[in-house]
Formats: sequence, C-alpha cells, structure tokens
Amino acid sequence: MAEIRTASCAGRRKDSQATIARRASRLAWLTLLLAVTVATNAAAETTVRFTLDFRFEGPSAPFWVALDKGYYKAEGLNVTIDPALGSLEPIERVASGGYDMGFGDINSLIKFRDANPGTPVKAVFMLYNRPPFAIIGRKSRGIGNPKDLEGKTLGAPIADGAYAQWPIFAQVNNIDVSKVTIENVSFPVREPMLAAGQVDAITGYSFSSFIDLKDKGVPVDDIVVLLMADYGVALYGNAILVNSKFADENPEAVKGFLRAFLKGLRDTVKQPSTAIDSVLRRNAQARKNVELERLNMAIRENIVTPEVKANGFGGIDEDRFARAIDQIALTHKFKTKPKPADIFDSSFLPADAARKYN
Repeated sequence: MAEIRTASCAGRRKDSQATIARRASRLAWLTLLLAVTVATNAAAETTVRFTLDFRFEGPSAPFWVALDKGYYKAEGLNVTIDPALGSLEPIERVASGGYDMGFGDINSLIKFRDANPGTPVKAVFMLYNRPPFAIIGRKSRGIGNPKDLEGKTLGAPIADGAYAQWPIFAQVNNIDVSKVTIENVSFPVREPMLAAGQVDAITGYSFSSFIDLKDKGVPVDDIVVLLMADYGVALYGNAILVNSKFADENPEAVKGFLRAFLKGLRDTVKQPSTAIDSVLRRNAQARKNVELERLNMAIRENIVTPEVKANGFGGIDEDRFARAIDQIALTHKFKTKPKPADIFDSSFLPADAARKYN
C-alpha cells in the first residue's frame, strides 16, 4: 500500500507541474497578444503636430478640450500642441512641414502664399468668423475714433496679425498714415507701454489686449477698442491650417482632427467655465477669471456670429471671402490674385448637419 500511495503522490505532482506549465504558457501567450495589440494600436495612430498662433490663453480652450476628453484619440490621432509667437509663425511652421497643422490668420496666409508661390498650406476650418483685429487706445490719450490716431503714436509688433491689417483699416477710414507714428514694439511690452502712456494706442487682438490692460489696472472706461470689423474691415480671421502634403497623404486624419475639434468647440461654447480648466492645466501663471473673460469675449465677438448661427461652424461664405480678397488688394499688390478655393479647402469639413450651431 505504501508503494501505491507513493506512486499516486508522484503522479499528482506531475499533473500539478503540467497544469502550472500550461497556465504559464497561456499567460505568456496572453501577455504577448496584449503587447502586440498595444503596439498595433499605437502604430495605427497618426501623429499630428499642431501649432497655435500664440500663448496658451483662454481662446485656445477648444483645442485642449478635444485633447483632454480624448476626442482626437478616438479618431486615431496622437496630437501634440505647441504655442507660437504671432500669426506668421504657424504659417511658416506648417509650410516648412515642421508641423502638420496649425492655427493662424487667413489674411496673413493669403499674402504669404502670394509672396511664396506654391506654398503647401491651405485653410480647412474657419474659427474666427469675425476677426479680433483691433486698435486699442485710451480716452485719456485722446483716442475715441479712427481719425483720432492722426498725430498719435501707435505701438505695433511687426508680427502682429492686427498690425498686418492696419493699411486696410487706415485706407477705409481715411486716416492720413503720414500723421501716425508707428513704433515697433514686442508682444511682451505692448500693453504695458499703453498702460504707462508711452504710446497712445496699440494694435492687437481685442480679447488679448483689452483683458491685459484691464488686468494691469487701466480703468475700463478709459479703454477704447476699435474693432476693425466695426470700421469697414470685411475680413475673416483665424482658421485651422494644414500642410498640403500631409493632407494628401492623410486625408482621413485631417477629417478626423476637424471632427474631434468640432466636439471640443461645441463643449467650450456650451460650458466655457469648465472648458477653461483645460487651458489652466497648461499655463501655471494664468488666472481663471482673466482667461475665462478672454474666452467668453472670443466666443461672443469672434466665434459665434450671426453668420455662424445661420450657416454653422467652420465654413466660409465664398462671396464674402471674395470681397475680403478684394479688400486685401486695396493695399497689397498681388502677383496673382487668388480665388477663394486657392486658399480655403472645404472638402475636409464635417457634414453640414454636424456643423450646425444648434
């Protein structure tokens, strides 16, 4: 009997070792399968290098909301977002291929493409339906309307998108530019110089300069915002841009990016006080009340316009855009005057129904 029990125990040990081996083998296969699945999913994601036009401020919220809520990832995209130093830099970055997509002033793009024929960049989604280009002055410095700029000093960063429209603004408002002193200033000192009275007015984006001046203690009733769109400048504003080679090679990625961004934009418009948290996570120096006011101003004045309410987000009115190009021609001598389709490609936009405001 002892020999039988010993043989039985030995058999059980062999069975147990075989079971352990089978389980270990199964676990190894599962681990390998998981690793392959993860690697396949990562390989399937398309990397999109995206550049903003400026710092991480309130109006950039829709881009970050789409990232934080996984909207880009759900479209199979691995998106990175970087800041820039003005409206020209994102155009140059996307044109060079250093970035696949970006956010920049469509009017600067028009002139850049004219100066550099064959530039592989097009706009694919209009965000600032009404541009934030503005002259910001102070009543205490004698500024109340466009003609008041004569005899005054205007502070303007050379790469500023609003300054790029100064010639049009001056012409349509009959300003004698020979009577206006232009002082080239950098972005960091622009608002401080106006606050200190070192210049009489500045060029800038309304939601940036107005909020910065207010935050620096300039009385609100002393700040004058001459929004160019209110004074005869019939242009569009900032749009999402894409490198043409990237778009040709990755059309579904571009469409997916715009679908994801549109979701982020809708969330931002619906709940700006929540959306602004996505900006604050990236900008330790930003304050919620300041950036939220900046975002609300952009939504109210530049993003959700009567045209957008009627036609939906993202697109353009071709007749209006043609008139905008005509207005640019007032002060810019085109080598070859472009057609709207040369600049804006609507083929990547989400369907009309998906872009409706409500």
